[in-house]
Amino acid sequence: MSLTLTRTVTFHARHRLYRPEWSADENRRVFGRLSEEPPHGHDYRCAVTVSGSHTPSDLLVDLAQLDAILQDEIVRPHDGRYLNREVPAFARTLPTCEAMAAHFYARLAARLPGGVRLERVRVSEDPTLYADCTGPA
Repeated sequence: MSLTLTRTVTFHARHRLYRPEWSADENRRVFGRLSEEPPHGHDYRCAVTVSGSHTPSDLLVDLAQLDAILQDEIVRPHDGRYLNREVPAFARTLPTCEAMAAHFYARLAARLPGGVRLERVRVSEDPTLYADCTGPA
């Protein structure tokens, strides 16, 4: 029997939509007020769905182990940060929820224990906007 399990973590971070290789005018034309300083913040929610087989312990994954991975890869490196300036992965990549979902997917997939498959990483900026990553491009 195949099962899925979803765990959600939250963190607060700030970002701006700004490409350093563009002029301020071009950034403003494309991204509007979201390109300007100071950065704006979000209370992000990241839902991580894993799958696997039913085990004798009835646990798909040890939750303490999964929680530790989520803290290491998502919460600690991003909580309270100005993503564009303080997180190397977003120094030249716009820190959109789409980019964050793909970034988190790659980091989490490499850390999960054997027999556990990463199905989806969902990053929500607010209740009306989220992005899903379901695997490498």
